[in-house]
Amino acid sequence: MLERWSRLLTEYIHRSAEEMTRESEGILTHPYTVPSSPDSPYYSSSLWDWDSWTISIALGQVEADTAQPGRFGAYEMGSILNFLDHTDADGVMPIRLNPTDSLEHGDPGRAGGFSQNMHKPVLAQHAALLSRRRRDAEWMRPHMATVDAFLNRYLESHVHPELGLAYWQTDFAVGVDNDPSVFYRPDRSTASIYLNSLLYRELLAAGYLWEELGDLPTANVWRGRAQDLADALHTHAWDERDGTFYSVDIDLRPIDPDDWLHRGAPRHWSGQLLRIDNWSSFLPLWAGFATQQQAERMRERYLDPRTFNATYGVRTLSRLEKQYDLRASNNPSNWLGPVWGISNYLVFRGLAKYGFADDARELAEKTIALFGADLETNGSLHEYYNPDNGEPIVTHNFQNWNFLALNMIAHLEGRPAISEF
Repeated sequence: MLERWSRLLTEYIHRSAEEMTRESEGILTHPYTVPSSPDSPYYSSSLWDWDSWTISIALGQVEADTAQPGRFGAYEMGSILNFLDHTDADGVMPIRLNPTDSLEHGDPGRAGGFSQNMHKPVLAQHAALLSRRRRDAEWMRPHMATVDAFLNRYLESHVHPELGLAYWQTDFAVGVDNDPSVFYRPDRSTASIYLNSLLYRELLAAGYLWEELGDLPTANVWRGRAQDLADALHTHAWDERDGTFYSVDIDLRPIDPDDWLHRGAPRHWSGQLLRIDNWSSFLPLWAGFATQQQAERMRERYLDPRTFNATYGVRTLSRLEKQYDLRASNNPSNWLGPVWGISNYLVFRGLAKYGFADDARELAEKTIALFGADLETNGSLHEYYNPDNGEPIVTHNFQNWNFLALNMIAHLEGRPAISEF
């Protein structure tokens, strides 16, 4: 049955991949990619930040499988160039663009005090992925000053000065929409393990691009900043008691030297762990800054069927959390337990990276079974699923990172599997 589903998914993804491409239009002067086919009620016309990055990972596998290198290159590169075109002089890059406007919730720029979220730190990773596939980074040379400005904006305006960890400005458009460690919490209160894992890889990707362009000193500056972030994560986000990384609460009352009630023993900590069991806690495995000993302990947590390990993959929130909820929701999308293609994929990659080959294989097989059964029954894939029975919950004809099942199939079959930077 797994073989049949693999074949069915492969044929479907190869046939449908072009449905995620769009030609230049309006303010988007380059061709680009979108998360869904034109038949989908959502996501069919807009260019999104981390979605376009993961789409490129899948499209790279389509190219490899079909021996058509560069088939989607104009759309993948165009997605990056569109974001770069709309990055302001301070490095503020939009989260989403469509032919007429960008997605904003307040002014994200200097006039607004850089107090809104911006493009997730995956732009350099996206460029590094394409440069590695092309074996040429020269196309990025004219844009590296913008990439540097973007990353410096994160480090200057979105990083806690004492902890050295990146935080969300608000709970708007964070990707994992209703993650309870961010959702409905005060502004600038969460140093998210998800955000920091992405930023760590982003800083390394900037180093890769600069080295490919012949500037090793600049490359090593970015790699040094990545190591600084990793050190801060080990110091402040690792929980030795539970054996996992957590997001960190930074919304602490300021120390007031004139406050007689507290001045005798003022706090000596700048953040405290948000012990919410979320799938994002496994991202340090994908990012690669966990130690092998830490990875062993994190694997034990992953394998517990009471929490994350479900019949069809990784619950996005532990079943033991009070907020666990599988109901359908589009705005925000529901990450309170349903299985998503992207969370399955990134946890799969993390397990494989740390040598947990059997666990990675099992998770890939669960994902193929989930998507294969959906495609066979309903003729399309969906946005997220019930983790225990595999029933689709919302968004018929969602494509996007679900197409990363193709990369998992290549891995299982021992063929070259395209991976992210």
